[in-house]
Amino acid sequence: MTAPEADITLSAHDAPEFAPAQFVRWFREVAPYVHAFRGKTFVVAFGGELVRDGALNALIQDLSLLSSLGVKLVLVHGSRPQVNEQLKLKGYDQQFGSGTEPTSAEALECAKEAAGEIRLDIEASFSQGLPNTPMSHAHIRVISGNFVTARPVGVIDGVDYLHTGAVRKMDIDAIKSVINQSAIVLLSPLGFSPTGDAFNLAMEDLATSAAVALRAEKLIFLTPDNTVHNADGSVDTELAREDADRLLSDGSLDEETSRFLSYASLAVKRGVARAHLVPYPLDGSVLLEIFTHDGVGTMVVEDTLDDLRPATMDDVGAIVQLIEPLEADGTLVPRGRGVIERDVEKFTVLEHDGVIYGCVALIPYLDEGMAEMACLIVHPEWQSTGEGEILLRHTEARARAAGARRLFVLTTRTSHWFMKRGFVRGGIADLPRERQAHYNHSRNSLIFIKKL
Repeated sequence: MTAPEADITLSAHDAPEFAPAQFVRWFREVAPYVHAFRGKTFVVAFGGELVRDGALNALIQDLSLLSSLGVKLVLVHGSRPQVNEQLKLKGYDQQFGSGTEPTSAEALECAKEAAGEIRLDIEASFSQGLPNTPMSHAHIRVISGNFVTARPVGVIDGVDYLHTGAVRKMDIDAIKSVINQSAIVLLSPLGFSPTGDAFNLAMEDLATSAAVALRAEKLIFLTPDNTVHNADGSVDTELAREDADRLLSDGSLDEETSRFLSYASLAVKRGVARAHLVPYPLDGSVLLEIFTHDGVGTMVVEDTLDDLRPATMDDVGAIVQLIEPLEADGTLVPRGRGVIERDVEKFTVLEHDGVIYGCVALIPYLDEGMAEMACLIVHPEWQSTGEGEILLRHTEARARAAGARRLFVLTTRTSHWFMKRGFVRGGIADLPRERQAHYNHSRNSLIFIKKL
């Protein structure tokens, strides 16, 4: 006999998809990002389309989590579809597109009404606190006000843009005072002149101006899906600013994507560390973009973030964390922290956005024209995307530059990976004499050698 539904209670452990080890591993892996972004300023911008499409509540829950993790948030919202709806209801013919257009007195009043409604919706969403929801126990203050001084766009090519404005300056001291008290600043797409006039602002211009003035760590544009794609249709997750500008100049992007990308590029050029185009229809896209290695959107940076560099003593802890699991399962010979500290200058690390996720060591035996590649490791979450190849090519180049003619490795688990990359089977007698003396016969590691 089936129990009544009201009597059935399931815990997370009863759910078939619950995997404690996986959850713990994930939680530990996002910790470096949490530490890196605590106290940093993010400017998050979205158009009225996000509100219209019912995605506001989920976004607010994710932003609430970011705020609780110590991220300082400035929110910038748009209101184009809401303004257009107000204009239509009042019988006006004007409808705003994605570019800069003149704003009539009637359209300005509609913009004020739309901005007020959206602001209240956002404040209401941040005020949630129902039990058993992501907003439970959240106490977040949202502050809005006359932070933005605007100027009229004026007359361009004979066209008077009337009440359409541009950002002249921002009250950065006031904004910093608010976000330093763990409150969130909310900016509506309206600015005010010293004469008391109001101007209709572009959300993208407002958000970029705020991010630049605040020297924000991130400017995040939440878009319907205006990410940049590769030839195979996959999202191009990271663009150097020069590459973004090249795309903009060749005219291959649609108008809306070009608009978002141009502001992202401008923000980075003016000192914002990273600018992101993130698709809001994907649930949790902001969290996925921030707390996963590749993210789900397109990120623009001054230079690409994957960085091969020599290891320093500050990297020893991260290298030990990469090595320990492989030592535990027998893949690598136990070394200990002291050995890593002693040999740290032989290591190269692979870093992304401040997180070390790969390493390799090069040990020279140049009297015999050889070098050993050791501790070639890429974190499991970031394997199968070419990082091992990057480390291998880098090590081969370092070995050649040092004068080595042959590169060798010792392995017990990954022989096929090296064979596919030009290494051939060797024997103990093929090793440098010093390395032969330290060969661990109990491990019986296989030896592979590659001519450089």
